[in-house]
Amino acid sequence: MINKVDYQRIATEEAFITKDVLDGYMRLLQDSSFDDPGFRSLWGYFGTHQSPRARAINEALQSLGDLRLGHMDAAGIDHQVIGLTAPGVQVFDPATASSLAVDANDQLAEACRKHPTRYTGMAAVAPHDPINAPKEMERAVKKLGFRAVIINSHTLGHYLDEPQFAPVLEAAEALDVPIYLHPQTAPPSMIKPFVEAGLEGAIYGFACETGLHMLRVIVGGVFDRFPKLQFIIGHTGEALPYWLYRIEFMHGAAVRAQRYESMKPLKHPVGHYLRNNVYITSSGVAWQPAIEFCQKIIGVDRVMYAMDYPYQHVPEEVGFCDAMTIPDADKRAFFEGVARKVFKLNF
Repeated sequence: MINKVDYQRIATEEAFITKDVLDGYMRLLQDSSFDDPGFRSLWGYFGTHQSPRARAINEALQSLGDLRLGHMDAAGIDHQVIGLTAPGVQVFDPATASSLAVDANDQLAEACRKHPTRYTGMAAVAPHDPINAPKEMERAVKKLGFRAVIINSHTLGHYLDEPQFAPVLEAAEALDVPIYLHPQTAPPSMIKPFVEAGLEGAIYGFACETGLHMLRVIVGGVFDRFPKLQFIIGHTGEALPYWLYRIEFMHGAAVRAQRYESMKPLKHPVGHYLRNNVYITSSGVAWQPAIEFCQKIIGVDRVMYAMDYPYQHVPEEVGFCDAMTIPDADKRAFFEGVARKVFKLNF
């Protein structure tokens, strides 16, 4: 039974895939020269494994219609903010990636037009195509009505603090849309010990890789160069809120000692950027201690709900969050208010 509440439940990190992107993944799996153990583990499972879990997720990812809407209704989800699943188009060559991003955005936009009170889109882009990516971002925002950009963490082992991605960051700031920094498996240079222990995915590896990426963006001075730029990270902050005290201490010590040529002084402490340039979702963590901690450390106005559909589609988790013993105003902000502000929702 769905709880009756006085807020709308907006889920802000929900995934889909197009047939062409999925077909592209299957071709990469068959290409013996494509050396990416993380990708092979992730899509070797969700793309080809015959377990009920893998088949159900594969089917749900491809649905932007009745199946997805039925799952939303059964769980009490009023609205999904949807993005192309990991690793998005970022594993393909730049030209192929840009073409697939355009098509994926068109398909998602059509679903949003059909269901304007149920879906909002995040734009897929090819960050490694810095000429076309800003153009597609502008098209997706201004013509398709998307309210964010989704980047599935590293692009072929490269991170957004690197200079070649500046046009993408500049475009996001100019368009006034956030970048959802969504996880994917770590690049070959760091994944071996994760794969050996079965820890490369959502159980732990995603958080390590995406937390690293977000921290690189912060300590690399991205927000000093683009002060109005906003990011979103999931899974209660990819562990960064819990490490913040030590991160700030050790970052300050390293800067003062001039230990690393790459680590320059920032205008503010690391926590300032988490509280002013980063939003956090609860995706996959329907657990009051973690959610409440993030609200206390980062701010009630910076933390919002997500389910992580269809990867962690557990309808009962919505009730767990409904039952949180936090102030009613904070709960409404968590489920609805913050998402409306971040994504400029007006349905």
